[in-house]
Amino acid sequence: MVCTEPTTSADTMALDSQYVMHTYARLPVVFVRGEGCFVYDADGKEYLDLVAGIAVNGLGHCPPKVVEAIREQAGTLMHTSNLYHTVPQPKLAKLLVEISGMTKAFFCNSGAEANEAAMKLARKAAKASGNEAKFEIVTAEQSFHGRTMGAITATGQPKYQKAFEPLVPGFRYVPYNDTDALKAAVGENTCAVILEPVQGESGVHPANPEYLKAARELCDKLNAALVFDEVQTGLGRTGKMFGYQHFGVVPDIMTLAKTLGGGFPIGCCLARDKWADVFEPGDHAATFGGNPLACAVSRVALKVLVEEGMIENSATLGDYFIGRLRALASPHVKEVRGKGLWIGMELYPDAGGARRFCEALQRAGILAKETHVNTIRFAPPLVATKDEIDWAMERIRPVLAMP
Repeated sequence: MVCTEPTTSADTMALDSQYVMHTYARLPVVFVRGEGCFVYDADGKEYLDLVAGIAVNGLGHCPPKVVEAIREQAGTLMHTSNLYHTVPQPKLAKLLVEISGMTKAFFCNSGAEANEAAMKLARKAAKASGNEAKFEIVTAEQSFHGRTMGAITATGQPKYQKAFEPLVPGFRYVPYNDTDALKAAVGENTCAVILEPVQGESGVHPANPEYLKAARELCDKLNAALVFDEVQTGLGRTGKMFGYQHFGVVPDIMTLAKTLGGGFPIGCCLARDKWADVFEPGDHAATFGGNPLACAVSRVALKVLVEEGMIENSATLGDYFIGRLRALASPHVKEVRGKGLWIGMELYPDAGGARRFCEALQRAGILAKETHVNTIRFAPPLVATKDEIDWAMERIRPVLAMP
């Protein structure tokens, strides 16, 4: 059998159509290179990336220190499994504990896996209370927690669930930011409340401080775990190290991924105090989780994030970008909201949907992502500059003026 290498973008897209399962509605572009806030397609066209790999490339594309860490560790030790100790894993765990104030870490490969670990951790802890019925998990409507069976069950959006029913039992859903509904749903049989400090897939909606405080009080009262899904909001995206720091409420369990690896796949479930010692050998595992390559790279990425002031840049540049977007004189824009460089621009329903604007932005050299039908989501790399945002606005303005 002769394998022919694709030579054009059309060849690559045809190969994808023939051999890759059709789980993504890809845009018709083939990227071959990235540097900083820009990516380049197979034809050499330049794009300013305001998606950042869906908030993964927080440090930009191919950050030099991360690239060097990959090269160095790949030439030393990539994988041994968790049957043995390696050096990078506990060093990364120590750094994350110091940054977060949590107690211990479990490493995996993605945000969905991190959320699965959090749910299992909360359920096992509840079993120890002696109440066998204490397995219910309360999550928010319009949330998003991943694509595994447990994670889509936790995700309060039927469009992600319908084709895969029956779902995992024991979940309740409440409207986001509805404190009365939350109080009505949480009870003696609740083992965990799982929330995003800023909902992303629903169109970038920050929590009300009172809502998160009520969740904290309920969990304390009923001996349930308060879990914050910081897969997207964590590690500088909102202008603080973690999204919950905007609200003064600390979780018992927190999940991370996305920016954690500086572009390399890794996920983490962090827990504090009593929740950190619930798992025992055999309770949970991940074959690739915490491998030396991912952990060494993540540790470097976290140091770069802090030492190069990217969190502060996210806060100041986010305010600037939000201000520029709000100043657009577009009849299509209903609201601009967000925190840091985690921004949603909601369009009126009669605008024709956010996707057509994202497609037009792509043609203009800007990558953005539609979400929840009528919202354009911006998540630039945390290394973006004011000049790059100004460059983007010169292209966003005419697109948002389309009839």
